[in-house]
Amino acid sequence: MFTCQRHLEIENLHLRVRELEDKVQHLRFSRRVLMNILETLENEKQRQREILERTNQRLRRGNRGYALRLMEKNLRIIALQEQINRLERKGS
Repeated sequence: MFTCQRHLEIENLHLRVRELEDKVQHLRFSRRVLMNILETLENEKQRQREILERTNQRLRRGNRGYALRLMEKNLRIIALQEQINRLERKGS
């Protein structure tokens, strides 16, 4: 037969097992919450990356257009300077 002391030890062990099971359950829940947060952060990071990539592409297109217009203006300036030089040579 179990002695009273032995019975108390078993009860304490049962309580300890329940406490540990509760802790494990809380840890599982916390892990799920953390995984959900991580997934949300990853999704947000991906969304921000896509926004930045689209912005970068738009800026590159704008810069390319600006550079082409600038080059056209420079070519026009060179052509006008050549015309001025020819006219000055004719007038001399």
